[in-house]
Amino acid sequence: MLGLLRAIVLFFYFILINAFLIIAFLLRPMHRNNVHLAGNVYSSMAKILGVKLELRVSDKIKSDESYIFIANHQNTWDLLSISKAALPGVVTIGKKSLKWIPIFGLIYWLSGNIMIDRKDSGKARNTLSLAGRKARKRGLSIWMFPEGTRSRGKGILPFKTGAFRLALDTKLKVVPVCCSDNHHSIRFNRWNNGTVVIEVMDPMEIDRELPAKQTALRFENIIKQKFEQLNEEAALLSKA
Repeated sequence: MLGLLRAIVLFFYFILINAFLIIAFLLRPMHRNNVHLAGNVYSSMAKILGVKLELRVSDKIKSDESYIFIANHQNTWDLLSISKAALPGVVTIGKKSLKWIPIFGLIYWLSGNIMIDRKDSGKARNTLSLAGRKARKRGLSIWMFPEGTRSRGKGILPFKTGAFRLALDTKLKVVPVCCSDNHHSIRFNRWNNGTVVIEVMDPMEIDRELPAKQTALRFENIIKQKFEQLNEEAALLSKA
């Protein structure tokens, strides 16, 4: 019964917040803080599911600097959890096909996100490189999921090199972002789904002497260790 009630409330609330975002973004299309606004609005859905979000942001993040944010990607629940960590001035990288998704596609495009054609790897790489340089020139940061796909409860999947090649090309620092497990911890029929912890870590310089694959592995291990740590902390906070 609780699950059904939540599903109904979540459905109508989702329609309401999307209507709000479309209006807001039509009034200020491609604004530098649209993704930040969307992240805050979508993460408000967590309360409906009985989830408490705890966001920690490094005090070394500077509002007037651009970064490459890399984050773990778990499932659909990322929309109401790790999206809260989208700071002002952040845009994401997404497939061009996303723009054809009803409602969400319009919101995603109006948010000012960068859309690339992943089917043509060479073209995508060139587009990404150009977009990265333009983003830096505009004082924007780029958010990427280096796993390339949702892990769906399998922990942290192997990192692809795109985000780190972009960091090398743009000479931007990398900021790891990690969200504790939300795949096994959120249940529609459970009243209290505990705490999900999201941490935006310190900016890190890229070692320009290391090959991209080794750099990807380095950051993969950083996120893995943080994921295990945050899972333990989230479990303790959920019991408190």
